[in-house]
Amino acid sequence: MALPSGFGVFMRRSLISAALFVSALFSATTAEAGYAHLVMDAKTGKVLSANHADTLNYPASLTKMMTLYMTFEALHQGRLEWKSRIVMTKRAARAVPLKLGVRAGDKITVREAVLGMIVLSANDAAEAMCDRLAGRKTSCGVMLTRKAHALGMKRTTFRNGSGLPDRRQKTTARDMARLGLALKRDFPKEYKMFATRSFKFRGRTIHGHNRLMYRYSGMDGIKTGFTNASGFNIVTAVSKGGRELVGVVMGGRTAAGRDRRMAALLDSALPKASKGRNPLLPTPAREVDPVLTASLGPVPLPSSRTYEQVDNPLPVATHAGRWQIQIAAVDTRDAAMAMLMRARSADRGALSRALAQALKVERNGTAFYRARFSGFDSRDVARNACKSLTALDFKCFVVGANG
Repeated sequence: MALPSGFGVFMRRSLISAALFVSALFSATTAEAGYAHLVMDAKTGKVLSANHADTLNYPASLTKMMTLYMTFEALHQGRLEWKSRIVMTKRAARAVPLKLGVRAGDKITVREAVLGMIVLSANDAAEAMCDRLAGRKTSCGVMLTRKAHALGMKRTTFRNGSGLPDRRQKTTARDMARLGLALKRDFPKEYKMFATRSFKFRGRTIHGHNRLMYRYSGMDGIKTGFTNASGFNIVTAVSKGGRELVGVVMGGRTAAGRDRRMAALLDSALPKASKGRNPLLPTPAREVDPVLTASLGPVPLPSSRTYEQVDNPLPVATHAGRWQIQIAAVDTRDAAMAMLMRARSADRGALSRALAQALKVERNGTAFYRARFSGFDSRDVARNACKSLTALDFKCFVVGANG
């Protein structure tokens, strides 16, 4: 399909405007982007290659991966639908190109916003979506940072949802690899959208610019990014010959050089990657404690990571209520989290405000994980939550906050 006559001019002007904006913003004290890379076995989490993986760098448009993660989470939790209308806020409409070019006050659908972020790397779509998700009680950057830390991205700070220049918005190659893996693991259906090459938006066809994806066999995304301060960044995921990798390159001097470096890293790492079973699809959990679910069966992947690893505390929201309920005690953290997400999905009313926790316990040298919901204001409230779960074929009992 041919592009409308004015679209090419619009895109060229948009690119020039974006380059001038970024250059002006950093002209006084341009931050030299430090080169960094990391390649991870997506099946085992083993790092196969790394260089300066924990050095702070600017994420640029890799930031949109975090905005997309939270969008997919909201879809799974029922807070959004693909056809939901997102208002283009004034702040979002002011974002510099690349952008969809929607006026402030107009609306786009969630699907349009997602495709805009993935294919065009549209800054206005990202900021509008982030504003919608954050609401009025918090800022976009604070919301994204909290989620990043909950995912284990301990060195990442976000200030906006698009990746437009901000000196306080920083991350590392290791954290970006964790985010790429989380998208692939937690939202496998939505993750496939990262392979989208083009989409139609209001009479025009918008094409993507992740050129490496088009020529590297087995690559299915994920995201590129660039500002003067960041250099040329890319996060990739590859499935080839039964092996799966997630790779990150940050601080490339040119887009072509970045792509060549990533291709070489993937070529080198693929023979080292596992061909075995993917732990992202957990085996049935082994029952290890007296209070367990009636039948664990094959454990589904959690659609949300709203949990706390008590053996490695994460900065997530806490609740004032002193009472907890336990629904399972199993031999892996993943199994405990999956049980919590299954329970929350089954009974959103009783558990919607509770904090899900995978509590590590060691007994006689053996570790196991108690799947609990906490934050209930009284024993009666906790008991009622247990009754609701019991009616849904979960086993459950009430414990005090220190139980």
